[in-house]
Amino acid sequence: MSIRHHYRRKQKEEDIDVTPLLNVMVVLIAFLIFSAVFTRISIQEIILPTQGEGGGAGTDIAPIIIEVIVRQNILEIGNGNSVIASIPKLKGEYDIEQLSKYLLQFKKQYPDKQDVNILLEPDIEYESMIQVMDAVKIGLVKGEGVGAEQVLLFPQVSLGDAP
Repeated sequence: MSIRHHYRRKQKEEDIDVTPLLNVMVVLIAFLIFSAVFTRISIQEIILPTQGEGGGAGTDIAPIIIEVIVRQNILEIGNGNSVIASIPKLKGEYDIEQLSKYLLQFKKQYPDKQDVNILLEPDIEYESMIQVMDAVKIGLVKGEGVGAEQVLLFPQVSLGDAP
């Protein structure tokens, strides 16, 4: 009997060339980093009114209430019982500058007052609400832009539904 020798060819194991894949990944990572949207998150502190708020048993002076009512076409400033001033929209936007002027007058009359109520109608845009909140907290005295002089008006803001 003859013995046959079977010689197997030894096949070389080929390495996978990952260089093109790495090149694509480097470009993809750079693209994702540059196209990412970086946002700045700011927090507006609000105070929700409690049910028992108001004067205590021993106080004879009624508390001063300042309300800013945001309606679809107008801003109203009230004292809790009636509307003191109405500011219509200008060119489809709320007149924040005029609101700031009215609130500055209130701050001059009541310098110790720290809180204000903002009452909103349904379907008021979020951006409009934030603009009103900013105007209520910090008023512009004179100037515009970076050189504007700002005054702290009413830092404690409460939100509610408009009547």
